[in-house]
Amino acid sequence: MALTKDELLKAYRLMRTIREFEERVHVEFAAGEIEGFVHLYAGEEACAVGVMLNLTKADRIASTHRGHGHCIAKGVDVPAMMAEIYGRATGSCRGKGGSMHIADLDAGMMGANGIVGGGPPLICGAALAAKVQGTRQVGVAFIGDGASNQGTTFESMNLATVWNLPAIFVAENNGYAEATAADYAIGAGSLADRAEGFGMPAATVDGHDFFAVHEAAGEAIRRARSGDGPSFIECQVNRYYGHYEGDAQTYRPPGEAEAARANHDCLDMFAGRVTKSAGIEREELDDIDRAVAALIDGAVSSAKADPAPAASEFLTDVYVDY
Repeated sequence: MALTKDELLKAYRLMRTIREFEERVHVEFAAGEIEGFVHLYAGEEACAVGVMLNLTKADRIASTHRGHGHCIAKGVDVPAMMAEIYGRATGSCRGKGGSMHIADLDAGMMGANGIVGGGPPLICGAALAAKVQGTRQVGVAFIGDGASNQGTTFESMNLATVWNLPAIFVAENNGYAEATAADYAIGAGSLADRAEGFGMPAATVDGHDFFAVHEAAGEAIRRARSGDGPSFIECQVNRYYGHYEGDAQTYRPPGEAEAARANHDCLDMFAGRVTKSAGIEREELDDIDRAVAALIDGAVSSAKADPAPAASEFLTDVYVDY
């Protein structure tokens, strides 16, 4: 499906926002301004945005511990996200979730998740609710190549097929589950081959290519909305930073991350294509770059000035009142 100029500019804005958000968090964490664990999504922006531009606000997604990009692409407020990472009361989860547990149900974001493979069962629930209620909503579970080896993922894929759920499983294969190479740990050789074992259509795409991801996701989501059941998409991609901030990455070949930046930058690939064939000027993208930089600067300044949660709030939102 052809995208309009406004949609293409939106895609670029989202990808640039994710990149600048992650690059700034990298700097702030290194400076000691951010506590806890942080897992950065830089390099994988085309995956999140390519999928999410096919969704509506009512559709549901579940994320991973590397979830900032999914949050931004689904519409979670960027300053609130930054405040959450800083542990501030103004954060999207009032400063009590941090980087790995950002959620916003109003935006359809069911949550980043510190449990590897924790998202697929949630999406089966969201997809079942949509099917029973006849809302035509879909659920999308993002997983990494590590979560592809988890029993929760296999059980969810099987359940989605058995119940013919409007669910899409998106595996972002960045080559490493923490420090374990996917080439070593995935016996089937291809994640898409595994999906076919559960009887669902599967596709493998270049996760650096926004247009390839968008097309594959669009087809899967249209199938789900039409009642034709679940699908699986493997996005082959690179992460620019370590598994977590502070990771020495001794398990990666020398120069691998640098080569990925130089040769497989989704933003550069996208900009090169749309300025040649979509009637978009480089100056328009530069304007977006400046606006995004100002947004991130403002988000960091606000987060640093905002208050921490009060002691009286420690147990708020922890237990559900029935």
